[in-house]
Amino acid sequence: MTENILVAAAWPYASAHIHVGNVTGSYLPADIYARFHRLMGNKVLMVSGSDSHGTPITVLADKEDLSPEEVYKTFHAEFLELFQKLGLSYDLFTSTHTENHFEVAQTMFTALKENGYLYAEIQEQWYSTTQERFLPDRYIEGTCYLCGYEGARGDQCDGCGSLLEANLLIDPRSKMDDSEPELRETEHFYLDLGALQPVIVDFLKEREDYWRPNVLRQSLGQILAKDLHGRPITRDLKWGIPVPVEGWEEKRLYVWFEAVIGYLAASIEWAMITGDEDDWKAWWANPDSRSYYFIGKDNIPFHAVIWPAELHGVGETFGKFFAEEEGLRLTLPYDVPANEFMNMEGKKISGSRNWMVDALDFLSRYDPDPLRYYLTANMPETQDSDWDWDDFVARNNNVLVATWGNLANRVLSFAYKNWDGHIPTPGDLRPEDEDILNKVENGFEKVSQLYDKVKLRAALRESMNLAREVNKYLDEMAPWFEIKEDKTTAATTLYTAFKAIDSIKILLAPVLPFTCEKLHTMLGYTEPLFGAQKVETHTDKLGEHDVLRYLPNKDQDPKGRESVKTLRLWKPSALPAGRAFQKPKPLFQKLEKSVAEEERQRLG
Repeated sequence: MTENILVAAAWPYASAHIHVGNVTGSYLPADIYARFHRLMGNKVLMVSGSDSHGTPITVLADKEDLSPEEVYKTFHAEFLELFQKLGLSYDLFTSTHTENHFEVAQTMFTALKENGYLYAEIQEQWYSTTQERFLPDRYIEGTCYLCGYEGARGDQCDGCGSLLEANLLIDPRSKMDDSEPELRETEHFYLDLGALQPVIVDFLKEREDYWRPNVLRQSLGQILAKDLHGRPITRDLKWGIPVPVEGWEEKRLYVWFEAVIGYLAASIEWAMITGDEDDWKAWWANPDSRSYYFIGKDNIPFHAVIWPAELHGVGETFGKFFAEEEGLRLTLPYDVPANEFMNMEGKKISGSRNWMVDALDFLSRYDPDPLRYYLTANMPETQDSDWDWDDFVARNNNVLVATWGNLANRVLSFAYKNWDGHIPTPGDLRPEDEDILNKVENGFEKVSQLYDKVKLRAALRESMNLAREVNKYLDEMAPWFEIKEDKTTAATTLYTAFKAIDSIKILLAPVLPFTCEKLHTMLGYTEPLFGAQKVETHTDKLGEHDVLRYLPNKDQDPKGRESVKTLRLWKPSALPAGRAFQKPKPLFQKLEKSVAEEERQRLG
C-alpha cells in the first residue's frame, strides 16, 4: 500500500556556513530517508528552506554594512549550491522570506489567537544599553538556574536541555559584546503552553514506544518534571514577519515561532508551484500520512513540544482561515528522529575558530558519495560522534574502494573482457549461487525495516555486509580460474555476481545516490533511479527568491496521478542475461594517507 511520507529537514540559519556536523545532524538523514521511500514507491514530500529572520542576521548585517535581506540571500545561494552538489533531493527548498510564508505564519498566529491560546502580557526582558535594543533570548548567556551549567542560552540550556526563562539566568551577559544587560518592560504575545500541556503530554505518550530516548528525555521527561509556561512569540525587531494585530506594527513574530511553520508553508508553496494548490493536504490533512522531522538535539523542544502545540492549538481554525475548508485539522508529527552532535578530531565543532569541515569547501576537493558514506557510517544517532580525518581516509579506501567499488569493478571488467560487454548467460544455478542470491534478496526486508525506523547506520552496515558476502562468494568460486576449464561455469558465477551487485546497488542507493546511479547506467538501465534537481527563481510581493526543486522520475511522482504508474524499485534484481552493459569505470578514488594530515592543517 502506497503511503504519504512528509520529510521535514531542519531549516539552516542564513547567517552561517554549513559544516559536516550540520549535514550529518539533519540534512543528510532526511535525504536518505526520502530517497528510500521514493524507491519503495511511496509518495514523498521533502521540504525545508533557509531560516531568513532573527537577530543573528541583523547583527551580521550591521557588522558587514549590508541589509538583512542581502545577508540572507548570500547564505541562501550558498545553501542551494551545497545541497545540489551533495545531492539533497528537496521537493522544495525555499526560505522564510516569501509572501507565502508570511501569510501562512500570520494565519497560524491569528488561528491560535482566535482559539484563545495566545495572550498579551507586559514583562521584563533583557535590554542592551550599549546597543540600545532588546536582546533575543538566544543572545543572552549565563548560568543555568536549574543545573548550574555555565554558558546556558536564554531560551535553552545545552547542559540539561531544559527550556529556560531568560530573565532567571544567573550572571547574564550579552553574547554580542559581553556587556551586562538590564531588565526593562515590554509587551509581547505569549503562546499559552500551560493550557496546551495536557494534549502535548498525551501526544508524547502515544509515541513512547518508538521515539528515540534522547527526544523523549528532552520533551516528555522535562514536562513531567516541570510544568510548561507561556513563551513569548513576538519580539522588538524590524526584520521579520509583522505581527498581524493593529498597533503592533513595530514588532515581529519571534523567529523560533515562525520558522517551524515553514514546514507547512513550504509544502503549500510546493503545491502552488506544481499546479494544484490543494496537493499539500495529502500530507497535512491526512491522518494516515507520516511526518518525520530531522533535526539536531538542540532543536528537540521546539519540534517535539512547541510545534505540536502550535499544530494542535490552531485546531480547525487554520483550515477555516487559510484553506476555507471546514473540519481541516493539521497532521501532528509522527516522529522526530533527532541526532546528537558530531565533534571534530576530539573537540567540539566551532565555526568561529575554524575547527570544522566546511561542507562546500570539502566538495571542492572530494566527491559527494564518500562524504555521504562517512557521515552515515559515523552518524550520531544515539550519542555524539567524531570526525577523524584518518578514519575518513581509511573508510574510503577500505570500504568504498576495496569492498564495494572493487566488487563492482572486477565483476564488470572481467565480464566486459570475456563476454564482449554482455551479461553472461548462466547454466543451472548451483547451491552456492542460490545461497548468495537468497542472502541478498532476504536483505531487502531487513534493510528496509532499518531504513524505515531511521536506523540509517545499521541499514548501511547491513548493506555493506552483503557486499562483503558477495566478495567472499566470488573469491571462493574464482571465475578467473573457472573460465579456463568451463566458460559456462564461469558465466554462472558472473551472472550470479551481477544479480547480487544489481540488488545491493538498490540497498545502497539512498546513501550513495551518485555512484549507484552511475553503476545503474553501466548495467544497461535507461531509466534513472532518481530524478533531477533544479534551481528556479520565483517572484512575489517581497521580490525574487530562488528555490531548489527535486523533479522526480515519472515513476516517483509524489502526486500519485492516475496517469503515472508508481514503480517500486526497492526489490531484488531482475537483470536479464545477455543484456549489453557499458564499459566499467571505477566508482571511487583511493586517497593517499597524506590527505589526513593535509586536511588537519586547514583546521584552526
